[in-house]
Amino acid sequence: MPENNNPNTTPLHGVHVEAGASFTDFGGWQMPLKYGSELAEHQAVRTSAGLFDLSHMGEIRVTGAQAAEALDYALTARISAVEPGQAKYSLICTEAGTVLDDLIVYRLDDGREAESGDAGREYLVVPNAGNASAVASALTERAADFAATVRNESSQTALIALQGPEAARILSAVLPEGEAAELEGLAYYAARPATVQTGAEAGHGGDVTVLLARTGYTGEDGFELIIGPVADRGVLSTEAEAVWNALRGAADSVGAELLPCGLACRDSLRLEAGMPLYGNELGLGHLPSESGAGMAVPLKSKEADFVGRDALLAAREAGTGVTTGQRIVALQGGGRRAARAGYPVLDAEGQRIGEVTSGIPSPTLGYPIALARVDVGFREIGTELTVDLRGKAEPFTVVRSPFYRRAE
Repeated sequence: MPENNNPNTTPLHGVHVEAGASFTDFGGWQMPLKYGSELAEHQAVRTSAGLFDLSHMGEIRVTGAQAAEALDYALTARISAVEPGQAKYSLICTEAGTVLDDLIVYRLDDGREAESGDAGREYLVVPNAGNASAVASALTERAADFAATVRNESSQTALIALQGPEAARILSAVLPEGEAAELEGLAYYAARPATVQTGAEAGHGGDVTVLLARTGYTGEDGFELIIGPVADRGVLSTEAEAVWNALRGAADSVGAELLPCGLACRDSLRLEAGMPLYGNELGLGHLPSESGAGMAVPLKSKEADFVGRDALLAAREAGTGVTTGQRIVALQGGGRRAARAGYPVLDAEGQRIGEVTSGIPSPTLGYPIALARVDVGFREIGTELTVDLRGKAEPFTVVRSPFYRRAE
């Protein structure tokens, strides 16, 4: 990837600089890689809580009388079946059935306007950072024949994630009493407006209204707070900083450890949780069934047409990712060395049968883990393989995913 000499910065960039973050270019954005020890940040999320700036992610609003139908056509999921206050993971595919992006769709309207037909439905689509423009363009094109409006609000929005077993306790401390009492009842993949009481944090003298979602990318309980849209960049930055600092202050007040966390530990956390990453497991070169995302394509229950449906039906008939071709598997290392993305995966005879898509030494589990795309004949749990680690074959075994599952 060519070096980006003019990366974007998030509304929280000044906070990260002040905290001494190390930065990296990610999807055209200058993002915190870590603040100190990435291992300490990882462990904080697993044992207490971590705070992430995800403002590089895209935010695209789709509204109108036929917004649901437009998204049904544009995406693989049945968005029209999503209830008010709920969210849905989905894919946006090409005509060839490959993955343009994976994303989350939040339904924002309360249902009453949609029933009356006056305003229709309202959704917020959150794609990955590097794909936001491409997804906005694709949604605009695919919604052209529907009574729906697509607005890319990515530059007017900030997103903060609070993740970990202490996340709910910390968040409760910055919510009004009534909202805090209702927090326990907020289900996973549900969202609602909330009020963050910031006091005088970061020079902000009032409260900040956010969209509060019980979602995340770490395998832990947690929340994502979407701030905006706010057209004035300075105001957006002030509000985002106020929310960030209020959460850090709340952790101190309830006696919980809360560390700012960068992309390095976000990647290790998501890999332990077996979650695919666009550009690694997902991409334009592979179908969902080859990428560990076949569950996001409900071909049996979704009868309505959508972009890529014919190609995906043909792939299902051919058994792609099931009986033919390749698929993503989880691998556990038998040694100490970690496999990295791009390393060849070999069978017992030393023949290449795939390659690693993501790999790390797991901080939580204490052994190497990886996701790899391999020939389907090697997908069975317990299959013993090797990975070529720069000329040395290291043993790995196919195991169940996810590698890590939090205690209920």
